[in-house]
Amino acid sequence: MHDGAMRLRELIERSSRIVAFTGAGLSAESGIPTYRGAGGLWTRYDPAIYASIEHFNMDPTYYWSFYRDVRYPIISKALPNAAHDALVALERHGMLTTVVTQNIDGLHQIAGQRNVVELHGNTRRIICMSCGREHTMNSAFERLQEAMPPTCDCGGGLRPDVVFFGEPLPPGAMEAAGDAARRCDLMLVVGSSLVVHPAALVPRIAVENGARLAIVNIDPTPMDAVADLVLHMSAVDALGEAVGI
Repeated sequence: MHDGAMRLRELIERSSRIVAFTGAGLSAESGIPTYRGAGGLWTRYDPAIYASIEHFNMDPTYYWSFYRDVRYPIISKALPNAAHDALVALERHGMLTTVVTQNIDGLHQIAGQRNVVELHGNTRRIICMSCGREHTMNSAFERLQEAMPPTCDCGGGLRPDVVFFGEPLPPGAMEAAGDAARRCDLMLVVGSSLVVHPAALVPRIAVENGARLAIVNIDPTPMDAVADLVLHMSAVDALGEAVGI
């Protein structure tokens, strides 16, 4: 076993109230591109346009073109990886209480995770802005073949149930994440750069309330200096070995 994974296993075994804080680096190993860094989505698509609620409200066709050509083909085929499975195993063994995720791909739930706080929503849910009806990704994609932008049966416009730039987090999400962080004895950061706020405050809340901090991320983060363990390695390698998946 890799020395880092062994040290992570030791931290996990000493803990009984683990909270996992996950980001795009976790899902990258399921084939979903990250946003920042080499090859990230933001090197090819302007987030100031496709991820902005102001621009979406003015002209949703840019987002829906991105959804049709990039988002749907990738997300619809993606499957949970061994790191997702490891977190499910920790929950089933009663060691992990909550997953707080910045990801919008829904892979935690597909893997079988039960207690998930989605800070930035879920792109698999598509909502009618007029009647509130919920549509699936597949339904939205089919509707895109008929109209751009897609519409609901009532004629209302559709939007993904995600947090665009310029929007607040879902009601209660940050509060639920903060409550979990205050009660945990180990905050396990997996695949997050810890630069997106206010989400990045969650691990700090845990540390301020006495929890140990373990960070598994390919690149350095602003909290590496205060962490009990930092592993600059893939989530699949680290968690797969540490949890025995």
